[in-house]
Amino acid sequence: MGQLGALVLLIAPVMCLQIWGAAGHSLPACSEHLEFRCSNGLCIPRVSVCDGHKDCGDGSDEHRCGHVWCKKGEFACRSRRCISLHLLCNSIDDCGDGSDEASCQNCTAGLVSCGQSDTCLPRNRLCDGRSDCQDGWDETRELCGFSQPLPQTSPKCTASEFHCGDGQCIRHAWRCDGSWDCSDGSDEDNCAQDECQVNNGGCSHHCVDQPMGFLCHCPENMRLVTDSQCEEVDMCLERDVCDQLCVHTNGSVTCACHESYHMNSKTGECKAKGDEAQLVFTSSEGMGWMNIPGTEYSKLGPNLPGPGPVAALASNSTLYWAEEQQGFIYRVSTNEKPQKKVLLLKVQGSVSGLAVDWIHHLLYWTSMESGSLSVGLLDGLAQRQLITGLDKPSAIAVDPLQGLLFWAQCGSSPKIEKASLDGKSRTPLVTSLIRHPVALSLDVPRQLLYWVDQTMRSISRINFEGHARKTVVESNGYLDQPFGLVVFEGFVYWSEEVTRSICRADKHNGRQLQVLLTNLTAPRGVVLMHTVLQPNGPSGCGLPGEVCQHKCVVDLMSERPEFSCVSPEPRLNKTQEVLIPALALSDSTFAQILSLIIFLSVLLVGLGLWRWREEFRSSRHLIAQSFSLKESQDPLIIQVPPGGPNTCHLKETLLKLDLDSE
Repeated sequence: MGQLGALVLLIAPVMCLQIWGAAGHSLPACSEHLEFRCSNGLCIPRVSVCDGHKDCGDGSDEHRCGHVWCKKGEFACRSRRCISLHLLCNSIDDCGDGSDEASCQNCTAGLVSCGQSDTCLPRNRLCDGRSDCQDGWDETRELCGFSQPLPQTSPKCTASEFHCGDGQCIRHAWRCDGSWDCSDGSDEDNCAQDECQVNNGGCSHHCVDQPMGFLCHCPENMRLVTDSQCEEVDMCLERDVCDQLCVHTNGSVTCACHESYHMNSKTGECKAKGDEAQLVFTSSEGMGWMNIPGTEYSKLGPNLPGPGPVAALASNSTLYWAEEQQGFIYRVSTNEKPQKKVLLLKVQGSVSGLAVDWIHHLLYWTSMESGSLSVGLLDGLAQRQLITGLDKPSAIAVDPLQGLLFWAQCGSSPKIEKASLDGKSRTPLVTSLIRHPVALSLDVPRQLLYWVDQTMRSISRINFEGHARKTVVESNGYLDQPFGLVVFEGFVYWSEEVTRSICRADKHNGRQLQVLLTNLTAPRGVVLMHTVLQPNGPSGCGLPGEVCQHKCVVDLMSERPEFSCVSPEPRLNKTQEVLIPALALSDSTFAQILSLIIFLSVLLVGLGLWRWREEFRSSRHLIAQSFSLKESQDPLIIQVPPGGPNTCHLKETLLKLDLDSE
């Protein structure tokens, strides 16, 4: 029996190999260019490879697809772009290769198919932690991506985040949702406990425990943000239909535009008055400009530097920019022909962000190497570091009318902060759900701050108090490597390196995506030049709410930058009463006063000479009398010294001589 068993063990593998070989030869040959051979020998169309569906049966067509570059909540296109799951099956080719619409053929609009013979799902059931498709496709890593772990050196998580066992921070809403979001799975441990008993679950108001996880709730007049924090609802920003001014009354909103804009009667959009706006951008080919809405394009001069951040002073059409990895800031006037670059400042470290304060004529910039935010005069005569110790500051924006300064950091603890123009009163605005902010831009008419996040592949906005947060553009195939950002009228404009393009989309909801320019080499900073973006107004003079009615003077050479209001008629002390009017005189007035002083001096000298001459004549007559007496050889008069102690007796002596002569 033992020998028979051994013989069976030897013969069985040989028979299996023969059967497998026969099966292999019986399968048709796959077309090399049009088909893909599965591990089980089947042939499928190449377009079906790595499309998120297991067409081979054994799943070999979805192996080694590398879709994990997309983050959670994104769909991985075959073109290797990442788009939001909300863009699936919207009848628009957002991927550029049609892969986001390939699974929608057998479903009604807005639904996604699990497969050719499977059910159709609403988009909000994709990647929700629960498998709804029979083969689990709606929760696969190829479709849903994964949350990129933060470095082990991540700081303490915020109240709205869960601290994983490996040190990373994730959203509290991902805790106990049925899927591992922490790399060590600690977010799915101890899910039977009442999370609301610990720090109120991270909720700012009400925490409600659930059989699986928990939920945060807000009062009626508030809304939930970042899954755990409640804030008051601004109905104008909640509905987000007005380009600029908005009035909310009786459940409806009324829109209006600022004086420098006019409203389009058909669309309700606010359009800038005056000359046509110009969008200036930098790339490795130099600097270029295009008009809005992009019908004209040209370069700005043959010898201007390459990619880097750029800012503008619209009042005199001057550009300021810095090359990447260089510690120099240049300026150029677009009114000059040809345009010539002028070295303005040599700074410490390379420049990562630039912003112009058009009211106080200051230039602000950030440097990742030095970890600082600095300020300098637009004429380049003075500069200084304003804030130090920052973690990779990457972008900056300024609103001098409000006296506010904004900057972003993309280091180990990404955030966006604000401060007064002198660097005081620092306040964090965004600390959660932010990974790599690279550009900031202000919507001054609405008092909103926009930023673009490279890792999140999104453009978001908040108000100047850090509330009313909203993601307006996300993962549309043209946000894989964004760099520059600017807001104008009803659109956001940005540069994108992967697609080598300049794009724009609706600033309210990200719709109306337009690719304005393509085939650019390494596009970087963008800035839009128009006077309405830098309106005149009373100066904030360094501090929010402290408005100067006349003039604000900046002193960068003091211990800290000092902003002080100057009145046209300052109160003077006794010393200033003499000095300040003299310093304020014009050249012609000063010449007239100097001539008057010289004339009076000459007159006084003349009067002095005349008086001296008259006195000289009187004394000469007296001397003549003395000489006549001297000729008489009278011993009494000769013995009396002139001006001596007995001079007072001269009259008596002369009288006596006259009497004697009689």
